[in-house]
Amino acid sequence: MDFVLDHLLTFILFTPALVGAVLLFLPKEEKVLLRWVALVGSLIPFALSLVLWFQYKGGRAFDEHYLWYEAIGSSYHLQVDGLSLTMVLLTTLLTPLALLASFSITDRVKAYMILFLFLETGMLGVFLAWDLLLFFVFWEIGLVPMYFLINQWGSEKGEREIWGGRKIPARTYASFKFMIYTMAGSLGLLLAIQMIGVAAHTFDFGALFQYWPKMTTLDSVGPLRLSIPTVKIIAFWAFAIAFALKVPVWPFHTWLPDAHTEAPTAGSMILAGVLLKLGAYGFLRLVLPLFPAEAQKYAGALAFLAVMAIIFGAFAAFGQTDFKRLVAYSSVNHMGFVVLGIAAAAYVGGTGENATIALNGAVLQMFNHGLSAAGMFFLVGVIYERAHTRDLNAFGGLFPLVPIYGGILLFTSMGSLGLPGLSGFISEFLVVRGAWPIFTVYTALAMIGLLFTGAYVLKGVKKVLHGPANEHWEEHGLAEINFREIVVIAPLMALMLWIGVWPAWILNVINTTMRALFQ
Repeated sequence: MDFVLDHLLTFILFTPALVGAVLLFLPKEEKVLLRWVALVGSLIPFALSLVLWFQYKGGRAFDEHYLWYEAIGSSYHLQVDGLSLTMVLLTTLLTPLALLASFSITDRVKAYMILFLFLETGMLGVFLAWDLLLFFVFWEIGLVPMYFLINQWGSEKGEREIWGGRKIPARTYASFKFMIYTMAGSLGLLLAIQMIGVAAHTFDFGALFQYWPKMTTLDSVGPLRLSIPTVKIIAFWAFAIAFALKVPVWPFHTWLPDAHTEAPTAGSMILAGVLLKLGAYGFLRLVLPLFPAEAQKYAGALAFLAVMAIIFGAFAAFGQTDFKRLVAYSSVNHMGFVVLGIAAAAYVGGTGENATIALNGAVLQMFNHGLSAAGMFFLVGVIYERAHTRDLNAFGGLFPLVPIYGGILLFTSMGSLGLPGLSGFISEFLVVRGAWPIFTVYTALAMIGLLFTGAYVLKGVKKVLHGPANEHWEEHGLAEINFREIVVIAPLMALMLWIGVWPAWILNVINTTMRALFQ
């Protein structure tokens, strides 16, 4: 048992990849076996994450540190604190639920499950890595499986016109757009990491957090003879742009609706539930501690972009007639609150109660949005599998036909809307409360987006469940949500209610880390 606890992070990190490797040796014709091995295997890191959660006593813990690439000062270094622990729990929870939701996949099940498990390892590596180079490796690992999941298992309908009037499948367009945007940010991120490594002679987070913000003594870096202040400015913008693309912050968000719309249901659950959080995590883990002066200088610009994401994301969601695209734009809207909380804390250098409240709200919003967005995308997938359409105008009056599904959709929609008593209200209230004394005008403007959040959520619910009954569905019928699908959504609903009623169990863990973030 001591060996497992001493290497708990490694077990959590590589168990999904190990299960994926086991799937390689199973016959591809045994689809039921492949599904269940993948699901049971994904439950192992979730169980280990629960052990990690209950064993966690605060601060930076469960340190694993081994030399990896000594010549350049890089090491295999894993560690958790309240921020990364929260994201690890979210990732290991959503992955088995997404795999269970994928039981309806019948095409190339073996490859699909393997890609999903490798995707989980990539995401977990970002949250657990305590070395910049290791962080980048896992950052890139998560990109490849999601590209193939969208490209190969995405929607088979629709085409997009590209240069010269040529048309290609919409899922090909969306997957390439996702790849290009993310790779564009990753290129600058890699170059900035290399510059920091040359200047500081280490990639270790602990050493960099302590010395990098204060470094002014070196005269030049590399063959370009760059000064340390110049390196810091270049690295700051490279980091900020890469993470802004991933969140995504307006106006870098245009890849997101296409990727969500074309991705398979489980892919959208993970994309919204976890992958968007990598960008916000990058701001919290790296940008604020490594570049406090630069972050403070440009915090106003970041707050402006956050407010634009909140407002325009809500407006765009309200204007959609595609149910899945509506939920996709809602992610831009909700993640805007995360960025607003981060910007507010950066503006005051992370000091004071308001900054701590804003940061607590931002991290909790990351977790809560992961629950509600994954749930909403799953429910869109449930109705699409039965109706074979996502057109809101093609529904109407479905509540009497599918009352259980309707009740679940109402509950999850209210959680996304931010109804008091459910999780979304707590996190958005904390962000607004913390940001108000710091960015009063921006926070007031963000309320426009909050108003339209209610408008687009109620529009979606009304179009699907209420209003005049569509004669087509009355005539042909519509199957109710089944037991497997209820098992997928039930844990998300339970957590949304639990956090909404008693958030202290998770906020206490987050708060300890946020208070220490700038030390």
